Amino acid sequence: MPARVEVIGGGLAGCEAAWRAAARGLSVRLWEMKPGRFSPAHRLETLAELVCSNSFRAARPESAVGLLKEEMAALGSLVMAAAKKHRVAAGGALAVDRELFSLEVTRRIEAHPLIELRRQEITAWPPGEAPVVVAGGPLCSEALAALTAELAGAEHLHFYDALSPIVTYDSLDLSRLYLADRYQKTPAAGPAEAAGGDYLNCPLDRAEFDAFLEALLAADEVAARAFEDKRFFEGCLPIEVMARRGPRTLTFGPMKPVGLDDPRTGRRPYAAAQLRRENASGTLWNMVGFQTRLTRPAQERVFRLIPGLAKAEFARFGAIHRNAYLDAPLLLDEFQRFRANPRFFAAGQISGVEGYVESAAQGLWAGENAARAALGLELASPPPRTALGALLGHLRAGTGRGDFSPSNINFGLFPPPPPETPKSGRQAWLLKAAHEEFAGFLKYALVRPWPAGS
Repeated sequence: MPARVEVIGGGLAGCEAAWRAAARGLSVRLWEMKPGRFSPAHRLETLAELVCSNSFRAARPESAVGLLKEEMAALGSLVMAAAKKHRVAAGGALAVDRELFSLEVTRRIEAHPLIELRRQEITAWPPGEAPVVVAGGPLCSEALAALTAELAGAEHLHFYDALSPIVTYDSLDLSRLYLADRYQKTPAAGPAEAAGGDYLNCPLDRAEFDAFLEALLAADEVAARAFEDKRFFEGCLPIEVMARRGPRTLTFGPMKPVGLDDPRTGRRPYAAAQLRRENASGTLWNMVGFQTRLTRPAQERVFRLIPGLAKAEFARFGAIHRNAYLDAPLLLDEFQRFRANPRFFAAGQISGVEGYVESAAQGLWAGENAARAALGLELASPPPRTALGALLGHLRAGTGRGDFSPSNINFGLFPPPPPETPKSGRQAWLLKAAHEEFAGFLKYALVRPWPAGS
C-alpha cells in the first residue's frame, strides 16, 4: 500500500488537497459529513458546493486573482479544470454553473483510484500517524470545531469575522489627505513615507458628510442567512448600523474629527475617516472602523464619496459574517502545519484565507506538503513573489501588527517592487517577477527524487 493522507472536509480546499496528494501517488481518504449532516448553508450532496456565489472573480491574467488561477492550473488544479469545463458567461469574471461544477468535482474524486471518499462526520481524529489535512471550512461542524480548538487553543479559533475594507495606496488622491495621529501637533500632507503620523486622514466638511451619510443609509446590504445572528458586537458594529442610530453617531465614532486638525486649513473638519497602514510596505491601507454588510457595489459607490477615495481600488471589501478561522501566524508554521502537532495541516478558509479561489489554492498546496510529509520528503513553499507564495506569506506573517484577519489575494500582499519603479509600472513589474519566479519554481523546486518503491 502507498503512504496515506487523511483529508477532513469535501469543500474546495479538501478536494484540492486530496487531488494533489493522490497525484503524488498517495492513498487518500477524504472525509465528508454530507449527506448524513449538512451545514446551515449547504443543500447539495455533492462535493465542492458553492454557497455564496458562482463566481471565481476576475479572469484577467493581469489581476492578482487571475495570476493565482494561472498558477493553480499549472499545478494541476482540480477546481480550475472543473470551472473551465462548466464556465458560464459572466463578462470578465470566471463564473460557473454551480451544480454542474460540483457534480464534476464529485465525479472526478469518486473515479480516482487512489481516493477513498468516506461519507461520515469526523468526531475524532483518524488514528495512526498519517498526515491530516483539516479543511472543515468556515461553517465546520461543532465536533470538528471542538477538535480544531484542541489543536489551536480555543482563544485562537475565531467564529465571527468583522472586516473593514482595504484600499491600495497607489489609488488614493493624496492631495486630499493628510498624515496625523489624533491630537498630533504637526500633521503633514503628502505621502505615507513623510513624517507626520501613522494614519492617513480623509477630512469631510458638512456637505460632504451629509452626502456620504445619505448614500450610506440608502445603500443595499447583504441579506443575512438564517443561521447568522444579527445581534452584532457593540465593539464592531457595521458602520451602517451605527449611522442609523443618529446623524452624529459616526462623528462621535469611527469618523470622529477631534484632535485631527487639517493642516491645509488649520481647523478641525466636520468629520474624518481614517486609514491605517495594513502592511509593512505601505501598499495597503485599512479603513478604520468601516466594517460593513453593504454589498460590494454599494461599498464602491458609497466609500468613494469620501475625499481622497474617489478612485480607490479595493484590495478587500468589508464584511461581517460567521466564519471559523485560525490565528495563522501564531498557530501555523511556514508549511501551514500546526506548530503544536505537525501531523496536522490547515487548509482552506479556516487557515485564514478569504474567498473561493484562495481557499482552493491554499488547499492544493496543503495537499502537496501533506504528500511530501507522508513520503518523508522536504516540505516546500512557493517563492514569495508568486501569487501562491504571497497568499501563503500572509498566513505566515499577517500584517505584522499582531491582529490577524483573513485576506483575499491582492498585489499588496506581494513584496513591493524596487523603490525606483514608477507608479504606473508597479503592477507590470510584479506580474513579470511572479511569472519568472513561478516558472523557475515549477522547473526546479518541484523536482524531488521519490523514495525507492514509492
